[in-house]
Amino acid sequence: MNVDLIVNSLPLLLMGAGVTIKITAMSVGLGFILGLIVSVCRLSGNKILNAVCVCYVNIIRGTPILVQIFLIYFALPRIIGQQINPFVAAVSACSINSGAYVSEIFRAGIQSVDKGQMEAGRSLGLSWMQTMLYIILPQAFKHVIPPLGNEFISMTKETSQVSVIGFEELTRRGQLIISKTYGALEIWVSVAVIYLIMTLGIARLVTYLERRFAVDDRD
Repeated sequence: MNVDLIVNSLPLLLMGAGVTIKITAMSVGLGFILGLIVSVCRLSGNKILNAVCVCYVNIIRGTPILVQIFLIYFALPRIIGQQINPFVAAVSACSINSGAYVSEIFRAGIQSVDKGQMEAGRSLGLSWMQTMLYIILPQAFKHVIPPLGNEFISMTKETSQVSVIGFEELTRRGQLIISKTYGALEIWVSVAVIYLIMTLGIARLVTYLERRFAVDDRD
């Protein structure tokens, strides 16, 4: 194994890793907001909202993220008549994809809260939405930290798919270096190790948050 090649390529790979983290953070953040809205809409009792949200979740979860990236980057510009920036396309596709999975995570978390909590909130004069925001969601959030962490880890790896539209995140940087150096073994091992470090870091963060919430509950 060519150690010099790994050392010389590391700065470029780390730049790509920085871009990967940026896309992941933005995508999961936007997906978090979108998923929360979708989950609340599905539980609101409004049949139209529920039907729209169910279609969204089923379509996104039932199609590959690669196809979704292609649709946003290649097909959507033909409809709107304007080319989409690769970064915008990457974040949009990943956010929409993440939102569908996050919505199911939140829906399960909300449904895990005792139904009496909603009744208690309504008996205090709170509206359905106020009860959801101030009573149900804070309790549900404690239950969804582990699956949200898994979604964060999954999205970190899924961002490698945006390399197909030429966006230079970690995987794309690796491909470009290999095309010039032909050091496939060294570069792909380096890329794998960097992904592993990022995902292990996220896993440690999730574990810390779980313990923090557990301590708060005991207090």
